[in-house]
Order: sequence, then structure tokens, then C-alpha cells
Amino acid sequence: MEQLIGRKEEIAVLKKALASTNAEMVSVIGRRRVGKTFLINQIYEKHIAFSISGTQSTPLKEQLGNFAYLLNEYANTKIAYKTPTSWQEAFQMLITYLKEKTTKSKKKTVVFFDELPWLATPRSGFLRGFSFFWNNWAVKQNIVIVICGSAASWMIQKVVHHRGGLYNRITQRIFLEPFNLSETEQYLKSRNLHFEKYHIVQLYMAMGGIPHYLKEITKGKSATENINQICFSKGGLLRDEFLNLYPSLFANADNHIAVIRALANKKQGLTRQQIIENGKVPEGGSIQRVLQELEQSGFIAVYSPYKKKKKEKLYRLIDEYSLFYLQFIESNEFEGADTWNLLGQTPAIKAWSGYAYESICIKHLSQIKKALGITGIQSVSSSFFKKGTKTEKGTQIDLLLDRNDQVINLFEIKFSNQLFSISKAYFENLSDKVNIFKMTTKTRKQIFLVFITTFGLTENQYSSGIVSRSLTLEDLFKEV
Repeated sequence: MEQLIGRKEEIAVLKKALASTNAEMVSVIGRRRVGKTFLINQIYEKHIAFSISGTQSTPLKEQLGNFAYLLNEYANTKIAYKTPTSWQEAFQMLITYLKEKTTKSKKKTVVFFDELPWLATPRSGFLRGFSFFWNNWAVKQNIVIVICGSAASWMIQKVVHHRGGLYNRITQRIFLEPFNLSETEQYLKSRNLHFEKYHIVQLYMAMGGIPHYLKEITKGKSATENINQICFSKGGLLRDEFLNLYPSLFANADNHIAVIRALANKKQGLTRQQIIENGKVPEGGSIQRVLQELEQSGFIAVYSPYKKKKKEKLYRLIDEYSLFYLQFIESNEFEGADTWNLLGQTPAIKAWSGYAYESICIKHLSQIKKALGITGIQSVSSSFFKKGTKTEKGTQIDLLLDRNDQVINLFEIKFSNQLFSISKAYFENLSDKVNIFKMTTKTRKQIFLVFITTFGLTENQYSSGIVSRSLTLEDLFKEV
């Protein structure tokens, strides 16, 4: 049986709702394949009195038929419930069933609505019926209602911030994120897959911490062989997952995909206006909605350049699989056991791996702070960019931490399969970078340059002369 890995905070929230003496409505939001249903079933398995999962692009009549079928399965009575003609009637039937169910048991009852956006389609009347169910009956019962959906933006707009009968009714909120590196390692070990951390990072850079993707990894194969099989073989799960990913989450997903493609071509990020120009998406309110939906669903992140105005904030693609697909899978016309090996010899791989590792580091900022011993110091993360001119050098810093103890950490992130060595030329480049930052920002804070590599730095006169701390991927795997 598959183990439940990590999710400590989320488990605590679910158990708190179960132990509560009040009725609870728990919303669980997270991207497709991240493990929402598995988590809920693992924690609430013995308490679920009724559960239904919406199916995509299914007519109302068919959804109501599915409801009646499942209700009869759970009720297990001689007299079958007929198929309701509306969701209003369906929820009335559910109340009748639950009344009988709860009189036979004193333990808290759980009702689970999975993939809610596919149940609550436009003009279906689901949310009206659900609102009636909660406000007129469930709120007075010893019950936990769990609502779950992969379309994060829909869940937030239509349920969490609902202005009708469900306004302010959510009592507990969970946003389920992909596994971090430590959880990924634990998950693989639970499946008797023992990889060195360097190879786990390689797998993570291609598919991220999505449990359903990681489940495809096969014992006895290297990271490279697994990437070949999962991403490039004809039957590989991730060979065409991208084609279904965004349409399954967003209505009219063309603009969402256009934004993702634009950001994949500019790895350091784009402003809103640059996304409009590069992605050729229409300007106006719709682009803001698309950006919010992608951010809320965990595909992109917003970064504020150091001391810059809000309108200059950068959007950056942070979904590992989407970037990997657009960089290598989509454009690759051949397949076979040596695909990834052959591609691994190209300059494009080196550029991609550097960016992908950098993104992983940014995602593991809590682990970095712990390694630096500054978890108790308030800090703000950002980036820095100065465009060069004919007379002045420019520079770019993709991650910095501005701390309230009068220190700024500038990070230099390098992905390598061996110890990284700082040469004289690179030392001079780093010195210029620090000086340009100081002169441009006019900061009086202490500057500490921190290196994050895979295996560490070779100690020489250049590393000791400029690097204050050196972190490795071992630090990124620590639990926080």
C-alpha cells in the first residue's frame, strides 16, 4: 500500500477539522496530479459517508446519474434512490441519506466533493444546491465537508471568495504544493527506489515534485534512463501530458499556454507588458486574470526586482515539467533509448540545467535560510538587474536576500557534476557584480556572496577571497 509522505501541516489541518465540535468546510486546492485525492482518502477513509468526483466535459444529466449511482452504493438499501432532475433535488436526497447515516453513528461524518469545478459547471445549479445543503442542514451537523479541485483559480473565485450563499463559509484551507526535494527522496525510498541526491535533482528538474509523475520512475534504471522512458518513449506519461495539462485546468486555455510559452523563452522572467508583446496575448483585464490563474495554480511565480516599482515585477515560469517539455520534448521528433543521452551532449542542456537548478534553489528558500542560520531574521527575497551601456557594465543577480540585520546575501547558483572551481576571470566577474550592485543601489548594508552548487567549491585563492558561504544540494534536501 502506498505511503503518505510529508504533508505534516496539511494532515494537522484535516485532523483538526475532524476533532472539531463544529461543522467544518475544508477546501483543498492544488494542481493536477499533486496528490489531493490521495491525501484526503488516506486521512478520512474511515469517516467518508459519501464521495463524488466530477468528470470533465460531462453533461448535467450524466453527472446527476453518477450522483445517484454513488449514493445508492454508499446507502446500500433495498429501495434505490432515483436519478435527481437537478442539483437542488440531489442535495435534498443527500440530506435524507446522511440523516439516516448519522443516527447510526456518533463519529464525525465526512462528505467529499472531488474535482468540484467539473461538477459546478455554468448554469448547472450546483453551487446553489450546495449552498442550500450547507446553510440549511450541514452547518448544524457533526460533519466535515471537503471540497477539492485542481483548477485553483476557479476554486478561489467561485468558492473561497464566493459572494453568494457560500461567502465566508470555508473554515479550513489547504493549498497542496508539489513535493520538495526532501519529500521527493522520501517518496522514492517508500517505493524502494534509492537514488543519490544528484540523480534525484536531475529527475526533479525534468518533472518536478508531482507524485503522479514520480510514480512512473522505474527501479533499476538510472535517472537518464527514466527520463528517456517517461518523457521520450512513445508510451511515456510525460511525452504529451502538456497537451492535456492546461486545458484540463482552465477554460479557453490558449492564452494560458501562450503565457507559459513566452516565459519558457525568457527564463529570467518577463514583465506583464513583455508577456503581452512576446506571447501575443490580448491586453486588458483578461491577461491579468490569466496571470492570476497561473500563479494561483502554481505554474508561475511573481518576483519583485530589488527596490523597483510594483509595475516592474517579473513573472517567471516555475513548473519544471512545462519548461522541460517546451525545451526538449515538444521539439524532439525522434524517440528511443538514447534520446536524452544524445541531447545531453548539446549546449542547450547546460543552459537549461543551470536555470532549472536555480529555480529549484529559489523554491527551497526555507532550506537555504536554515542552512545559513537566519530563519529567525526577517528578510525579503528579490532579484537585481542593471542593463549595461557603452560606458558601464551591466549585471544580473537572480536571487538575493535583503535582511533586517543590515546584511544582504547575493547568491550565485551553479549546477555541475563535480566540485565547482572559481577561476581568476570568474573571480573578477564576481567582484564586478558585487561592486555594480553596491554602486547602483547605494546600499550601506554588508554584502555576503553565497555560492550554491551541487557538490561544493574547490578551495583556492579566488573562492576564499570572495565567497562568504558555500552551500550544496545536501542543504536543499534538509527538512524544515
